[in-house]
Amino acid sequence: MELKAEEEEVGGVQPVSIQAFASSSTLHGLAHIFSYERLSLKRALWALCFLGSLAVLLCVCTERVQYYFHYHHVTKLDEVAASQLTFPAVTLCNLNEFRFSQVSKNDLYHAGELLALLNNRYEIPDTQMADEKQLEILQDKANFRSFKPKPFNMREFYDRAGHDIRDMLLSCHFRGEVCSAEDFKVVFTRYGKCYTFNSGRDGRPRLKTMKGGTGNGLEIMLDIQQDEYLPVWGETDETSFEAGIKVQIHSQDEPPFIDQLGFGVAPGFQTFVACQEQRQLIYLPPPWGTCKAVTMDLDFFDSYSITACRIDCETRYLVENCNCRMVHMPGDAPYCTPEQYKECADPALDFLVEKDQEYCVCEMPCNLTRYGKELSMVKIPSKASAKYLAKKFNKSEQYIGENILVLDIFFEVLNYETIEQKKAYEIAGLLGDIGGQMGLFIGASILTVLELFDYAYEVIKHKLCRRGKCQKEAKRTSTDKGVALSLDDVKRHNPCESLRGHPAGMTYAANILPHHPARGTFEDFTC
Repeated sequence: MELKAEEEEVGGVQPVSIQAFASSSTLHGLAHIFSYERLSLKRALWALCFLGSLAVLLCVCTERVQYYFHYHHVTKLDEVAASQLTFPAVTLCNLNEFRFSQVSKNDLYHAGELLALLNNRYEIPDTQMADEKQLEILQDKANFRSFKPKPFNMREFYDRAGHDIRDMLLSCHFRGEVCSAEDFKVVFTRYGKCYTFNSGRDGRPRLKTMKGGTGNGLEIMLDIQQDEYLPVWGETDETSFEAGIKVQIHSQDEPPFIDQLGFGVAPGFQTFVACQEQRQLIYLPPPWGTCKAVTMDLDFFDSYSITACRIDCETRYLVENCNCRMVHMPGDAPYCTPEQYKECADPALDFLVEKDQEYCVCEMPCNLTRYGKELSMVKIPSKASAKYLAKKFNKSEQYIGENILVLDIFFEVLNYETIEQKKAYEIAGLLGDIGGQMGLFIGASILTVLELFDYAYEVIKHKLCRRGKCQKEAKRTSTDKGVALSLDDVKRHNPCESLRGHPAGMTYAANILPHHPARGTFEDFTC
């Protein structure tokens, strides 16, 4: 018995049999498969049903895991009523960048070729295409005999020769109250000198509106001044074939990017723009979505937006390739000269915008505000009002029809939309589905799986120990137990009995215990 117990100690505690484990396991069907009775049809059917259920479970769980790793998302759309809404920033630009009357002889000398008004020999390229009055003025300005050119700066040229809002603005009302040119802030874009209403950057509070519909927003009447348009004798980025203005409605937190995102308004029409604010556009980062959760560092803007990123990227691209920046670009690099505009800046920026799909790729921010728009228009002036407007502004009826436009921007309703992306299938849903399928097909739970792992661990441990993996530990244990058994043997052994069993005349040598009597004292000592 002692040897058998020692062998069990060396091999580890033997785990219970598979039949005993199956009978106590919470896994459904296991007790019927590993029962104590002989192999029978019943056990085979139970095993077949269990394996079939397990196979279906694995298929379903695989499909659920694959669905999870597709990272689907759903979009939640909601409309929220508001008592008031912040009116957006409205940026507008005349499609003509420079007024003809403001182009001086010095401007023509430096920028005449850029504007396609002169060729590289400082001559008017095509006199047959020019208006007689304009040709006369140009010929006088293009006479550079004994002319001493002065320093030229593109920023100053854009600012001085660009259209002036004080001349263009004929009428302005916001929520029925009169507004003026002082309510517009100058901003430079690729269209040159532009103006932003309600920019929020001029120290004034952002304007709000309390109602929806026309008359509760911004209504302006503009004169686009076609008689100031530069004659077009060639195709350049600084000349325009169109007449009218470009408009962008945007948040005060992002700069205008009107050449890419603006819409056109034509003269001779009153254009109605019904806006719908989409305030909370919440997008998901990868892998569920494509937005950028952590915004990139911008060199020239405080907050991240797609337009700020694009302008920032274009600025760095031009500074790297042309060693200068355009007038509308931020930073402290020197402004490009007219020659640099023509030879480097315009071609480089056109290439970047139209063909390079890799350099300025700006990711969607995860939170942004934008404005949906619906445009409609009516003809202006009517036959009935043409004479009145001509008299009011001291212009001809033809001039009114070719130059006057009305722009009416308002909120359609006083509410805003929230658009939010949400994960369609999260890890909690995956675990819930797998747990439900496990319960349905094999009646298992997490604790059942732990039972199986625990039993497998005991079996593997026992087999490894029997193969000698535990010999070193077993030997150490045996040595400790040997010492204990020797002490027990000493305790169980009674020396008194052996001493008492000696012959009566037997004595011990005196040198063993020299100070004690020969027999009786030694017997008392040992007992």
